[in-house]
Amino acid sequence: MPIFYAPQIANGTYQLDETDSKHCVQVLRHQAGDNIVLADGKGWFYEARISALHPKRCGFELVRQWRDPQAMPADLHIARAPHKNIARFEWFLEKATEIGISHITPLLTTRTERSELRLDRLEKIMIAAMKQTGKATLPNLYPPAKFAPFIAQSTATQYPIHCIAHIAPHNPHLSTVYERGKNALLLIGPEGDFTPDEVQTATAAGFAPVSLGNSILRVETAGVFVCSLVQIANA
Repeated sequence: MPIFYAPQIANGTYQLDETDSKHCVQVLRHQAGDNIVLADGKGWFYEARISALHPKRCGFELVRQWRDPQAMPADLHIARAPHKNIARFEWFLEKATEIGISHITPLLTTRTERSELRLDRLEKIMIAAMKQTGKATLPNLYPPAKFAPFIAQSTATQYPIHCIAHIAPHNPHLSTVYERGKNALLLIGPEGDFTPDEVQTATAAGFAPVSLGNSILRVETAGVFVCSLVQIANA
């Protein structure tokens, strides 16, 4: 059964937006009295009964709600540099949403080649991935953040595991550092990696240097690898 995104439920507004109303009425041809499934993006599903059939504002009444069984038991926040080729960053957002991630921050580093992003378009990609995979949890996508201020504002209280992945000999593998059930913040650099000064800034702030394996991964692949590793560790 298709899932409709209804973030307004949290504010007590029981009505689909114009896009989903049109899809519900004109494409799926639902009728008044039919039941549909909604996701609020915050980890809750709702079964709802259509009460007002309209192609621009389809109203409904809630029948029941339940928690998303796919929700991860711990937060994963990836702060990573966006690509010059935005399609590769969009691919990462899609796959990270499908696998499971809580927060994403585009990180502006010395070697970052893109600083401006259309967050509205990127969120639509994430919403589509959430619905397609039958989830009710939409990751938080934050505005781009400059490296040094972001590091200064990150707290160990919120993320007891905070690491910086970069290419260097003898860094421990992330799988040996991450602990099941704990919130984690991971920094992933741009193509060409973080600069030595950035690594020093992060490690001085308490970020543990980690490796993602012997292969040199593309930035988007590294992000998906981290999501998968944390997901498996919490399975």
